[in-house]
Amino acid sequence: MGPRVHHLGVGVAQTLWMAERVQVRSLAPAEGNKLLGIVRRGSGSVVRWRRAQIVLWSAQAMDVPAIAKIAFTSEDRVREVIHNFNADGFESLDPKYAGGRPPKFTLPQRQQIKKIALSRPQDHRLPFSTWSLSKLAEFLVAEGVVDDISHEGLRVLLREEGVSFQVIKTFKASNDPDFEVKKNRILELYAIADGTAKPRKGDPTVIICMDEFGPLNLQPHPGKQWAPKAAGKGNSEAPRRRRRRATYNRPHGVRHLMGGYDLSTDRLYGHVVKTKDRTAFLTFVRYLRSLHPVEVRIAIVLDNFSPHLATKKDQRVAEWAAANNVELAYTPTYSSWLNRIEAQFQALRYFTLDGTDHGSHREQASMIRRYVHWRNRHAHDQALRQLINRANVA
Repeated sequence: MGPRVHHLGVGVAQTLWMAERVQVRSLAPAEGNKLLGIVRRGSGSVVRWRRAQIVLWSAQAMDVPAIAKIAFTSEDRVREVIHNFNADGFESLDPKYAGGRPPKFTLPQRQQIKKIALSRPQDHRLPFSTWSLSKLAEFLVAEGVVDDISHEGLRVLLREEGVSFQVIKTFKASNDPDFEVKKNRILELYAIADGTAKPRKGDPTVIICMDEFGPLNLQPHPGKQWAPKAAGKGNSEAPRRRRRRATYNRPHGVRHLMGGYDLSTDRLYGHVVKTKDRTAFLTFVRYLRSLHPVEVRIAIVLDNFSPHLATKKDQRVAEWAAANNVELAYTPTYSSWLNRIEAQFQALRYFTLDGTDHGSHREQASMIRRYVHWRNRHAHDQALRQLINRANVA
């Protein structure tokens, strides 16, 4: 400190030395345990939790710069918290709010909270992989997005904004060299169907999404139902819920549903077939083509399943499309999620297969056909629309 005192002066040097040595006063065992309880509990006010954490670190002989670094805040803020605790004790940990109802968050605040919650902590240079409610609340306060927010208040706000804590799903990356070209073409077709883009010369004006659904087995499908709550041990001879039979042999073969979803009319079409070969595919797309006049150019969005393609030995698909004013728009490899009919299939599975145990393919096919008719009459049904919106990604 000698040269530094000579250069800066005794008063300034003494101030700097004292600033670096700011530390919480000696704590009694009961006070230390109380601080530890606040930090471990992690509920209630985020401000109180952050302040208790800073004081506890200081009590563990951690200096101000180190505390500021791991608390993601400024050194001045750390010193302020420690000084206040030394003067007022645990009362200094509580945020000082005016009376009345808790403050409501403004629309910009809610939007910023949602944006940060949907981001990754690494995007903000934080050393953890996921947001917990406590970490997210702490970061929002540290960044000045809000003055304070409880963990439960944050949970409610996120729920109101349509954000929930979900399991991360796996995906298979596409190795298609023409991925961007195919994806952008399909998105252009969807923009035409949605009315957000005008078709250019030669563009189709009707977009139909097509895919196969299945295989359709004759087996009991898992599902949910309304049932009375359990009371006591129950009666095994008269269970409160329906039971699902176990199956080991399925000698009846399988069927497949060929489905088409016309975006221009918001209607679903389907044929149940025994095999999904190229002949069955051409039969179904001819039916889809017959739904609109020949002079109307249509596009069919479909995947790269081999019966959908024209090969060197079999050019029927390409020849039929060229002769019937049809554009075939193929999704990139491993990118069937771009096909909007997938959401319709999810709704079909939920409403017609879950919890069923059909005795014959005829009975199962009849159920599917009845659902398709119902769905086209009730395209704006709220439950159906919510399920499709959750599943739709393109």
